[in-house]
Amino acid sequence: MIHDIAQLLVDLIFDWGYLGIFLLMAVESSFVPFPSEIVMIPAGYLASQGEMNLLVIILCALSGSLIGAFINYFLALFLGRKILLRYGKYFFVSNESLYKMDRYFLKHGAISTFIGRLIPGIRQLISIPAGLSRMNLVTFSTYTTLGAGIWSLVLVMLGYFIGENQEMLDAYLKQITIVLLVLIVLLGFWYTYKNKKI
Repeated sequence: MIHDIAQLLVDLIFDWGYLGIFLLMAVESSFVPFPSEIVMIPAGYLASQGEMNLLVIILCALSGSLIGAFINYFLALFLGRKILLRYGKYFFVSNESLYKMDRYFLKHGAISTFIGRLIPGIRQLISIPAGLSRMNLVTFSTYTTLGAGIWSLVLVMLGYFIGENQEMLDAYLKQITIVLLVLIVLLGFWYTYKNKKI
């Protein structure tokens, strides 16, 4: 079934071209969590066949990711806080916890956004606390672009070099995910250590 979905997405990207990548990555980055690898890896494979341009793929993926992140950010910014202030107590979210989140994102929003964009399952969600805490939009956009750009580049390169070999693809994707998680943990330790010294 996964192979059928992947084939459907390859066909969709082939039919819709760069617009398909943009739209799918916008949806993936907003409110419908599905693996971005089933979009970007096929796109990388099509680039290896001369059907698409790598740079344009990355630009479309980044644009889509930003649009999706902005959807969550602005929904949280304009609606989320009002809803939580009114109904948060029913979900164990107090005004004090909102205040703590504001202070945390004021100090650590950039690194949290960057790291969050590299972690599957959190990629879509990191925009919500950023919006709730009114994180600076330029800072949010910059670190969202950095995180999404790195992840998109990794997936496109996988598709470009080994897109047809499913077994190698699965193995490399797992290894890359583990390496990224280790690097994220090390980055977190370094960031904590650096801030303790300040």
